[in-house]
Amino acid sequence: MGSIIGTIIFGAIIGVLARLVIPGKQAMGWVITVVLGIAGALIGYWIWGMIGNGETGGIDWIRWIISIAAAAVLTLGYTALTAKKG
Repeated sequence: MGSIIGTIIFGAIIGVLARLVIPGKQAMGWVITVVLGIAGALIGYWIWGMIGNGETGGIDWIRWIISIAAAAVLTLGYTALTAKKG
């Protein structure tokens, strides 16, 4: 249960940071921000593992950056798909 809560908190942080690095306003709620943040974090962990740098001690700043970048790409994709034409 603790890992689920930790994942949600980590995803929320990643999602908020991803929205901060994207210029302009994104029309989405906090639930979508958390979901995209969690997805970005999972993608970031997967990419970091594929690079070959799985478990390390301390804070993995590169993994955080990869996770934020992945969440930012997902956020851009979400806003492009849900943008109102007009």
